[in-house]
Amino acid sequence: MLARFGLPFAVMSPQLDERVVAGEAAQAHINRLAALKAEAALRHYPRHLILSGDTVVVHDGKILGKPADGADAERMLAALSGNSHRVLSAYLLLDGPTGQRCGRTVESRVFFRQLPPAWIRWYSRLDESRDKAGAYGIQGLGAAMVHRIEGSYTNVVGFPIDAILWDLMDKGWVSL
Repeated sequence: MLARFGLPFAVMSPQLDERVVAGEAAQAHINRLAALKAEAALRHYPRHLILSGDTVVVHDGKILGKPADGADAERMLAALSGNSHRVLSAYLLLDGPTGQRCGRTVESRVFFRQLPPAWIRWYSRLDESRDKAGAYGIQGLGAAMVHRIEGSYTNVVGFPIDAILWDLMDKGWVSL
C-alpha cells in the first residue's frame, strides 16, 4: 500500500514472542507489539523513519490470533459465523534521528454472513486462513464471508493506510 503512494520502504520482520501476556487487553497487546517491533527495527535502521504495527481480531472479548492449524481455523470461523467482531490495529511511526513518535489504534467492525459448515471446512483448509488473525483474509477469498464493514477496510487487511498516510503527512515526514 505504501508503494501505491510512491513511498519507498524496506520490510523487516523482527523475531518476537507475540503471545498475549496474561491479563493483557487487546489494545495493550497490539500497542506493546508495535512498540517492540519499532524498537527492533530502529536497532537496524537508526537513521530512518520506522513504521511498525500489529493487528488482532477480537470476538466475545477474546483475542483471535493466527490459527495453530486447520482445526483451530475451523473453530474461529465457526465462532465468527453470523456474528460481528472487532479488528484492532496499532501502529507506531518512529523517526530514528529525532526520536519523535506518533501512532494510534484503529478499530473496525466486521459482520460475517452465516457460514454453512461445508464452507467453514473448505476455507479452513486453505493456506489463506493460516497466517491471518481470525483465520481469514478479507483481501482474498475470505471477502465472500463478510456481509459488511464499519470503519476502515485497509485496517481489516491489517494495515490502516488511511490513518497512517495522514499521520505521515501531518508530521511532515512525507509529502505527496
